[in-house]
Amino acid sequence: MKKVLLSALILFSTASPFVMAGSKVSSDKSIVGQVETIKIHELGMDYKARIDTGAATTSINAYDIKVTGEDSDSDDMRDHLGGMVEFKTKNEDGKEATYKGKIIKVSKIRNAQGVERRYAVVMDLGWNGQHKAVAVNLRNRSKLDYKLLIGRNWLEGSYLVDVEKSDDDD
Repeated sequence: MKKVLLSALILFSTASPFVMAGSKVSSDKSIVGQVETIKIHELGMDYKARIDTGAATTSINAYDIKVTGEDSDSDDMRDHLGGMVEFKTKNEDGKEATYKGKIIKVSKIRNAQGVERRYAVVMDLGWNGQHKAVAVNLRNRSKLDYKLLIGRNWLEGSYLVDVEKSDDDD
C-alpha cells in the first residue's frame, strides 16, 4: 500500500508543475477555434476565417491586383517592395471592398499547385475586441470556402487553437 501511495504522490508531484505551467500559458492567451469571424478593420468587413497552424502567413482573398507608382511595369515582383498595391476583395457573404496598401514583402509560397510569389501588406485584424496588425498575403481565394486564412503570424504570442471550439462558442 505504501508503494501505491508513494507512486501516486510521485506521479502527482511530477504532473503538477506541467499542469500548472499549461494553465498559466492558456490564461495569458485567448483560445480560438478552427473557424472564427475576423474583422479586417481597414475594410470594415468581417470574414469567416479558417485558422491554419500549418500556414506561416495570413492570406486574404485578393483579385484585380495592381501595383501603382514607379517600377510598376517591372516583371520582378521584388522591384515593387515599398511601392503601393491596390486590390479588390470579397468575403463569403459577397461584400466587396477595394484596398490600397504598401507592399511590405514578396513571399515565395509552396503549395499543392507548386511555387508562387505573393505580395503582402499589413492589415489590422480584429477578433473578440482585440486588434493585431500582421502581414497578409494577397491571393485569389474566390474558389475556396474561406476567403481569409489565418496563419501563425497572427496566432503567435496571443492565441491558442482549440480544434473542438466552434465559432458559435464566442
